[in-house]
Parts: sequence; C-alpha cells; structure tokens
Amino acid sequence: QVQLVESGGGLVQPGGSLRLSCAASGFGVSRYGMSWYRQAPGKERELVATVTSVYTNYADSVKGRFTISRDNEKNTVYLQMNSLKPEDTAVYYCYRIAGTYWGQGTQVTVSS
Repeated sequence: QVQLVESGGGLVQPGGSLRLSCAASGFGVSRYGMSWYRQAPGKERELVATVTSVYTNYADSVKGRFTISRDNEKNTVYLQMNSLKPEDTAVYYCYRIAGTYWGQGTQVTVSS
C-alpha cells in the first residue's frame, strides 16, 4: 500500500529556514518521480519542485531558495526551504508522479 507522510512544517520568521520530509512506504522513491506542491488559502494547488532520475525542476518563485532531494536508503524525499517569505505560507504536499498519490500535507507559516 502506497503511503506518503509529510513532516517538518511549522511557524518560521521571514528569512528563516525549514526542511520538510516526506516518508514513503509501499514503493521506492528512487524508482519514481517525486514532487512537492503547495496550496495557500483561497488559491489553487501549485507545483513547487520535482525530482526524477534525470532532472530537478523548480517553480520560478522558489528557484535559488528551495532544494528538493531524496535519500533512497531512508526512502524519504526532502524539501529544504531557505530565505522564506510570507508568500511561501501554505500547506505543502508530497506527490508521487506515477499513480497520483498524495500525502496529507504539512502547514508552513512564515510570519513575524
């Protein structure tokens, strides 16, 4: 059974950092493209970052600040978020590209 469990969200001041984790079970993260999405209140869910075996890709709004990575031994995908801005506030979701699997989401709030 495929399962994705996000963690690492919280409240952080502007300019701060957080690292989100997505623990996967039921499959190996090395074998699938994995993404992070986010959804802010009143807005549509948007793609933040993707990692596959051949590339990583980022939304323009997070390029140079966020880094997606995966640890195959821990079967976990990460999103390192630096220089956070209030507009990064959202629920962040982990997503497996093949088969359309979502995690439950983790809240990130950037506020002073």
